[in-house]
Amino acid sequence: MNHRKTILASLLALLLLAIGCNQNTPAPESNEKTAPTEQEENQTMSQAQSLFGALPEAASFERPVAKLGKKLYYEKALSASGEMSCNSCHMLNNFGVDNEPTSPGHDKKTRGERNSPSVYNAYFHVAQFWDGRAADLTEQAKGPVLNPIEMGMPGEAEVTALLQNSEEYQRLFAEAFPNAENPVSFNNMAVAIAEFEKTLRTPAPFDAYVQGDETALTEQQERGLETFIKVGCTTCHTGPGLGAQIYQKFGLFKGPYWEYTGSEKVDSGRVKVTGSGMDKFSFKVPALRNVAETYPYFHDGSVEDLSEAIRIMGITQLGKELSDEEIEEIEAFLQSLTGEIPAHALQEDNSVALR
Repeated sequence: MNHRKTILASLLALLLLAIGCNQNTPAPESNEKTAPTEQEENQTMSQAQSLFGALPEAASFERPVAKLGKKLYYEKALSASGEMSCNSCHMLNNFGVDNEPTSPGHDKKTRGERNSPSVYNAYFHVAQFWDGRAADLTEQAKGPVLNPIEMGMPGEAEVTALLQNSEEYQRLFAEAFPNAENPVSFNNMAVAIAEFEKTLRTPAPFDAYVQGDETALTEQQERGLETFIKVGCTTCHTGPGLGAQIYQKFGLFKGPYWEYTGSEKVDSGRVKVTGSGMDKFSFKVPALRNVAETYPYFHDGSVEDLSEAIRIMGITQLGKELSDEEIEEIEAFLQSLTGEIPAHALQEDNSVALR
């Protein structure tokens, strides 16, 4: 009898142990990704606020100098052919680009050497042009007008004379530069264009997210932001433009870059400006705002597809083979950087008889 009680007690103990183990056994892991928890969302948002910050406020367009700058930005008479303006390559109704690998020049035959970057949100970049050879927007605005391939004007004096021959431009320059002894000048032309470009800001859903709106991004876009940070993209792509703050070698971990991009021409980059061997194959890190719309990519426009550009960046700049899922998520996040084109930027009738 006692033996039977012992057996029954043992069986009962085993049964209770089995029940307890079964209750504590974790559920099998699922391969499906779940939506981030509130704590994870807050952490991702805090990282974004720290790494990127708010998009700086733009200058007011409601100033005579900015309105003059807009007219000059669209002014085709400032080219040797009379058929090309700043907007020909940096189309403001198209997120500031022409979607060409490199842009055709004033003669419609010769092309520039590098891809034309967007002018939107360029007002806070560390410098201008792919190699940073212009310190600011004013210096940048002088370059294309006199470039023999781009707009092809013979010199500053010819540009100034052209503008001085217009009574309307004389009036507009006088209003924009009321304290200048000679308001119509080549330098003031560049200043006015730069002041207009300082108004070109494109706030995007990502900005609402950085400002605290947790609903501004989709779940996939927020996962993409997490992936963007986790894999190391923020080593270079930081600040309010998600780039355009530093220079970096193209092919930092794996190169030469042209073996991955299929580039037909080797470009040595910033070394042409500085003369330092340390800057060979270095370029200004591109800003990623509106990147989904500003294809093709890289300094020579050698890659059309955004997902392919992300894959190449993983290999050359991070030394990583990103998975298809990581690339898809990062691309989804980058879509959240597509902003709103300001209405004041779009062209109106601004014809002035200069020729």
